[in-house]
Amino acid sequence: MKNLQKIFKNSPVVVISESEMVALGRSMAAELEPGQVFGLVGDLGAGKTHLVQGILEGLGAGNPAASPTFSLVHEHDDGALPVAHFDFYRMKSPQEAIGIGWDEYLESGRILLVEWADRFEGALMPADTRWLVLRHTGETTRTVTLVEG
Repeated sequence: MKNLQKIFKNSPVVVISESEMVALGRSMAAELEPGQVFGLVGDLGAGKTHLVQGILEGLGAGNPAASPTFSLVHEHDDGALPVAHFDFYRMKSPQEAIGIGWDEYLESGRILLVEWADRFEGALMPADTRWLVLRHTGETTRTVTLVEG
């Protein structure tokens, strides 16, 4: 994790709009390394997908982020680093993630961005997962906190 600490030195980071959440993701992208796993935690509408959108833009991925709620995972291989974007929201058990290749993704060297990762924290997420906790603090204001695994 090159310098995510410099971005989150005043953790939590406060964002006041969707565009600021995307911008935060873009700034994070330059600091990411292959194989990192990020668990994105927050209520519906907290900005998880917007943050992922910014990360993908920052990596130069051509396909924009979309919530993978129904397909469960989206692969983005056209940026500076390959990314797999997961959504565990509709999964009923860790076995569903394993069934779509979770273990292979962990070994793939891709950056894994996992929305609703806390649903299966102990069962699926590796010990070195970096957690991004997004909270509503106002109608459009959110905080994003980086928690090391």
